[in-house]
Amino acid sequence: MIELCELLKNWPCTAKGGDFRALVSGVTDHSAEVIPGSVFVARKGRSASGLDHIQEALRRGAIAVVTDISRPPALPQGVSAISVPDAADFLAYACSAFYGHPSRELTVFAVTGTNGKTTTTRFIGQLLKAGGIRAAVIGTLGVWIDGRKAPLQIPPMTTLPPAHLHRVLRYCADEGVTHIAMEASSLGLSGRRLDHCSIDYGIFLNIGTDHHAEHGGEEAYLHAKGRLSGLAGQIVLNAEDPAVLRIAGDKLPVMTFGERPGGGSHLRIDDDGNGNWMVVYGEDQVCIHAPVEGRHNRLNAAAAFASLVAAGFGLAELCRYASCLSLPEGRMQEAEGAGIRVFVDYAHTPDALEAVLGALSTVCKGRLISVFGCGGDRDREKRPQMGRVAGEYSDSVWVTSDNPRSEEPARIITDVMEGLENTAAIVRAETDRERAIRGAIYEAEPGDVVLIAGKGHEEIQISRSASRPFSDFRTALRFLGEREAEDGAAGGDDRVQTADRFWYDGSGME
Repeated sequence: MIELCELLKNWPCTAKGGDFRALVSGVTDHSAEVIPGSVFVARKGRSASGLDHIQEALRRGAIAVVTDISRPPALPQGVSAISVPDAADFLAYACSAFYGHPSRELTVFAVTGTNGKTTTTRFIGQLLKAGGIRAAVIGTLGVWIDGRKAPLQIPPMTTLPPAHLHRVLRYCADEGVTHIAMEASSLGLSGRRLDHCSIDYGIFLNIGTDHHAEHGGEEAYLHAKGRLSGLAGQIVLNAEDPAVLRIAGDKLPVMTFGERPGGGSHLRIDDDGNGNWMVVYGEDQVCIHAPVEGRHNRLNAAAAFASLVAAGFGLAELCRYASCLSLPEGRMQEAEGAGIRVFVDYAHTPDALEAVLGALSTVCKGRLISVFGCGGDRDREKRPQMGRVAGEYSDSVWVTSDNPRSEEPARIITDVMEGLENTAAIVRAETDRERAIRGAIYEAEPGDVVLIAGKGHEEIQISRSASRPFSDFRTALRFLGEREAEDGAAGGDDRVQTADRFWYDGSGME
């Protein structure tokens, strides 16, 4: 708890009414989260204005309302009316201050990029844990401390809003965590969610096509990503991505990473083609067995290594821990049955889809079959691009629904089909994602690889204003089990083996 006057004393504002000695019980810009004693920040969002929710906040017991407009609405007697230059900026500061600025007690790595944020943050967390350091990973898959999911109620967002972010950081600090690896999305950066969070290292992975429509164009998207350069004390860059170098501005990186040789502060990881990686930093070279597959994951690992070297960890020490690296749920997640390998991956951009298909093409002994769709209400320009990528790498493509939201699935599929027109792949359209996954698995023969892309770890499918439970991985396991059962009618084992060597019998994971 903190007194209202303490919350305001370091901030430019004008305030009147209410009790400035009142104890504050929380700070939020979401009226439904207000509890008695809260400060409600009525900021303007992308699709709504907090001004429209002041009355609900007052009914719930707000003791102060913060606005940044010239003529704020009249408030009841006993409620403080506070005017600040920028409500979003104040929200980020006040949430940090309410929880005692927990980020200042932690070493924070913030990772941005169109693709690879979840994997890179997970790699950082795994390497730290292997070194005996208590670390947390915050992002798309929730909050994980030392490899275990924390019992915290948070919104399902890649980058948490300030009210939740600083609550989580305070929880982590109180639990003895010393290092944080978190995802910094373009929407989180443009929405000021990471302002007034003490970020020690900002890591820039890559720039591709995603979220352009939500930002109002490519330049606004690039500007949003580039904000991390100003928020972070030091930056770590992918030296081989021109867009990354451009958005980082004039700030010099403490480290760079990539696949090609660089300067003295450059780290690269080469693939020797025999299942090993050569990790090179300056004069140091260490050969390790490759813990994960795919060029894109090798770059994600290079980003994690470079970030930790920048933070003072030794290369030899990190390489000793490399065997602990494993991919998060929904990232190249594998199941196998009836001689067929099925991979589920979150790839939902052209670059990510190409990276995953490129990696699978090197291990596929038969045909490569892909199942994917594109999300509705956003980034229409990437749909034919993803179709082209799928058609160039796949022998067979099932185009289906992702999260169509308010759009007609058939229209989305039509957009994707434009990119498949001049490819040699066999193409099928199936709006029902479950039927498309079944069709791909039943089409496959022993030695074939099936990729189910786009939703990865997601547990729901969103259409119109509703959502339904849906998991690509569990759906794939079910149909693999059915095929194994049919093929096993002559006496074979009808269970399905996942990549981590657990058995699945169609009823649940053991």
